[in-house]
Parts: sequence; C-alpha cells; structure tokens
Amino acid sequence: MAPPSYSDLGKQARDIFSKGYNFGLWKLDLKTKTSSGIEFNTAGHSNQESGKVFGSLETKYKVKDYGLTLTEKWNTDNTLFTEVAVQDQLLEGLKLSLEGNFAPQSGNKNGKFKVAYGHENVKADSDVNIDLKGPLINASAVLGYQGWLAGYQTAFDTQQSKLTTNNFALGYATKDFVLHTAVNDGQEFSGSIFQRTSDQLDVGVQLSWASGTSNTKFAIGAKYQLDNDASVRAKVNNASQVGLGYQQKLRDGITLTLSTLVDGKNFNAGGHKIGVGLELEA
Repeated sequence: MAPPSYSDLGKQARDIFSKGYNFGLWKLDLKTKTSSGIEFNTAGHSNQESGKVFGSLETKYKVKDYGLTLTEKWNTDNTLFTEVAVQDQLLEGLKLSLEGNFAPQSGNKNGKFKVAYGHENVKADSDVNIDLKGPLINASAVLGYQGWLAGYQTAFDTQQSKLTTNNFALGYATKDFVLHTAVNDGQEFSGSIFQRTSDQLDVGVQLSWASGTSNTKFAIGAKYQLDNDASVRAKVNNASQVGLGYQQKLRDGITLTLSTLVDGKNFNAGGHKIGVGLELEA
C-alpha cells in the first residue's frame, strides 16, 4: 500500500478537530447513486450570522473498464467545475487528471493538469495550472518505510523563476497511532498526535507555533463511539474555546449532527455558536 499524499499526512488528527462540527451553520447534505452508477452529491448550508446561503451540486460517473472518472460541479456562486481523470491505465498506480473552472458572470476561467503516482514506498503528486504567462508548478513526494514517513512539498513560480513554497514533514504511523511534524517555509512549525486507545475512543493533539512570535496554538480533542449509531466529540484549545458535538444515525441513510462552540474566556458575554447538520444518503 502506498504512503498517503503530502496533504493527507496527519489527517487522522485533523479529522478529530474538524469532522462532526458545523459551528454557526445550518447544513444539509444529500447523496444518491443511480442504477447506472451516476453519483449525485448535493450540499448546502446557511450562515446563522449573515444569513448567506451556499449550495452545490456534483455529479460523478465512473467508467471502470477504462479507469475513467468524469466529475461536474456547480455552486450558487455560479462557478462551473469539470474534471476528467484516468487511473491505472498507462501504469499501475498512475492517475492523470485535467480540471477546469469557469465563472460565466465574470468570464474568469482556469485549468489545471494533475499527475499522481503511488507505489509501495512512495507517493508523488504534481499539478500545473494552465497559464500562458507562466504556470505555477506544485509538487510533493512522500517516502514510507516500516511506518516512518518523510515528505517534501514545493511550488515553483515560472513567472518569477523562484520557489514560493518549501515544506518538510516527518512522521510515524501504525494502525492505532500517528505522529506528524512539519516545517513550512522554515517559519511555521506544527505537530500532531493521533491515538486510538480503544475501539470506541480516538484522541488527538495539535501544536503549532511561528518563529519570531510568541503565538503558540495548542488543542486536544477526542471522539467516543457510544454505539454503532451514535458518537460524541469534544475539543478544547489554549484560547479556551470548547467545542462539543453529537452525531446520531436516525435510520439507514439519515444522520443528524449537533454541535456547539463555547467561548470560555467570555462565557457570560454570549456569542457562543451552535451548528446543525443533516446527512441523507440513498
């Protein structure tokens, strides 16, 4: 099995702090799949403070015999997205993608060509935006050996002929434990730990700081599976923000998520947030 992509390093810990929380939003997600294999994903949310509503519709069709995936997406900002991807055809583990965005109102459009390759001990990704003035080239690679993971991520601006990103990561992963550390541009340092202490309990810790400042961020979170249909989440950071979440599977294909964010430093002043999410799948 290939190592994860650079962007997925430390994902287990990040999920502890992001999934199951919809602070300040009313959220609805709908997923369905036709008998012919076409997938439809519809998502929408309303911001409780501004009242702004955002929605999107995505269709995905896979031609398994040719490793081909066609994806189209539209959102309420009137932006159209299309992606054509081919996987495991020219070479086992190789994925080629071409994507494009178009905003009819403004006329803005852009495209990107992506290449991804995964092998037993290496995962490499690269993308180039389609710009005749000079594309931006992004590239990353992760090497894995006996649980150890080392990654590098860079970006090269051909217009200015210089590197704009220079990131390193080092970690260690097993089935129930993941350690991740990273240095971004030699200035931002971060680390995370994920631990599955039992079949019901997952725990995560995050730490980050920037050189030249005293701004340090620390957070600890956990997810506890009450039973097959219900789970609770909690997290707290060094700014005394406390997040709580409850997720319940009401029936097959229907899941309700409730969450709240409490500002511990200004508890009496109010301003706390709640979130409600409903997921439907058929």
